[in-house]
Amino acid sequence: MAEYVFKPHEKPTLPGSPANPDHPSHRRVFYFLIGCLIGITGGLGNALVTVNLNFAQGTLGLNSNESAWLTAAYFMTNVTANLLLVKYRQQFGLQPFIRYTLGAYAATTLLHLFIHDFWTSVAVRAMSGVAASGLTTLTILYFFQAMPAPKRLAAVMIGISIPQLASPLARVFSPRLLEWGDWHNLYWFELGLALATLAAVVTLPLPPSEREEVFEPLDFLTFSLLAPGLWLLIAVLSEGRIEWWTDRAWMGWALAASIALIAAAVIVEHRRANPLINTRWLATREVLRLMAVAASVRVLLSEQAFGSVGLLNVVGMINDQMVVLNVIVVLASIAGLATAVLTFRPDNVARPITFAVILIVIASFMDADANNLTRPSSFYISQALIGFASLLFLAQAMVIGIARTLLAGGRNFISFVVLFSVSQSMGGLVGNALLSTFQVMREKFHSHELVQHIVMTDPLVAARIRAGGGAIAGVVGDPALRSAQGTAILAQQVAREANILAFNDVFLLVGVLAILVALWGFAIRWSIRRRGEKSPVVLLQQAMQKAQAQQGQ
Repeated sequence: MAEYVFKPHEKPTLPGSPANPDHPSHRRVFYFLIGCLIGITGGLGNALVTVNLNFAQGTLGLNSNESAWLTAAYFMTNVTANLLLVKYRQQFGLQPFIRYTLGAYAATTLLHLFIHDFWTSVAVRAMSGVAASGLTTLTILYFFQAMPAPKRLAAVMIGISIPQLASPLARVFSPRLLEWGDWHNLYWFELGLALATLAAVVTLPLPPSEREEVFEPLDFLTFSLLAPGLWLLIAVLSEGRIEWWTDRAWMGWALAASIALIAAAVIVEHRRANPLINTRWLATREVLRLMAVAASVRVLLSEQAFGSVGLLNVVGMINDQMVVLNVIVVLASIAGLATAVLTFRPDNVARPITFAVILIVIASFMDADANNLTRPSSFYISQALIGFASLLFLAQAMVIGIARTLLAGGRNFISFVVLFSVSQSMGGLVGNALLSTFQVMREKFHSHELVQHIVMTDPLVAARIRAGGGAIAGVVGDPALRSAQGTAILAQQVAREANILAFNDVFLLVGVLAILVALWGFAIRWSIRRRGEKSPVVLLQQAMQKAQAQQGQ
């Protein structure tokens, strides 16, 4: 059988990326469905562990600082894997990488079902990070095959957004998974997703890609410097609030070593003729501005992952009571993605990002009046707004980044993938570390203020203590012990109120920061309009039309 010869418009855009043949409609549907499966697998496995970290901590017998290493291990490998995986794909092909990664991931998950210790859990999360790093790219490539050429930018939007649904979906699924068994069900579900994805990509593989020799010895030097530097930084951000920033000397040494290693990697890359990461392109004003805005918005979106969920945990809510809330967040997020795709305008791609930030402002201030009667229903509207804003922002930011990357040349693709991954992952970690630290500090402040007004001579305080003691009068007969228990109950109530007030301060902080980011966005748009700069997407479309015209001649 003769080998199929690709037409000029069907050839791969970059080495390591698949060809783009004209598929029949039914095959495009299958590519779309497999893309959705891959995207969910890439994020849901780790999300199931992250949203049930307290449960895993108890069943595995871990301390708080040990359980934090589970998420840290995931981010360590997820952020740095693309440094080499993109070139691996270009030199050895995409399919071998995906099969080996998913196979190793499934084997590690299966092993964890029978070996229950801390280090095995860390290994599973680390392998999950590597797999998710490759699966995010694979998701986009499968959506590329599902879309006709004029809709390829929509494929980018959908492909980068699908994995972001993992966290709210995990909060929807995990209560039932834990009802049917213990924490093993989380890993069985994760194993099932990995095996289903492996079967899908083997059954309907991507079209072949062009390969070329791309690895250089200095690539591994850069990786050996940059990867440990990022790992140390992630370790500090993950453990800082738990062990506290100034109480552990190792954090200071780790942060200093991280800065030194990252700086050394940048120096090596800056002096290379064919760098792994193009530092000169990354240092341009447009790219730095895009990544700064993307990281800033990711910090603000931590209001959902830390703020609303944390507050509901304080008032006694767990994932079982938040199912409806998270279903609403999922639906709102899908609506945000649909809005981004259907209202996409190449000449004004920055406007939806500013609109997303304004929605975060509104939602944050809506949440800032919580009290001890606040329940998940109180967050339906505000969290729907943030869910809508999250995918509206992410889809547009990815399109802008891809457009600037292709305009600067395909050789900058690795640089963009690495920097965008770092900006989003590190932005989430920084956001969580910033907001959680601020919440702890404000809780101490409010607790001090509340305690100042609690004196035993106050009739209201004495009545609250008697009421607390009366609640246990049927089981505690000693009046002195009942009074002590009443005092302890009052102390718990004060701590709860202090935490609620602290979370209100967190929401206000996010709102103020979002206003500043929105003003910054308006200033950027005004500056671009004043200079008469065209949108990078418009410039890319013009360049593609020019190239097609030259091919036609």
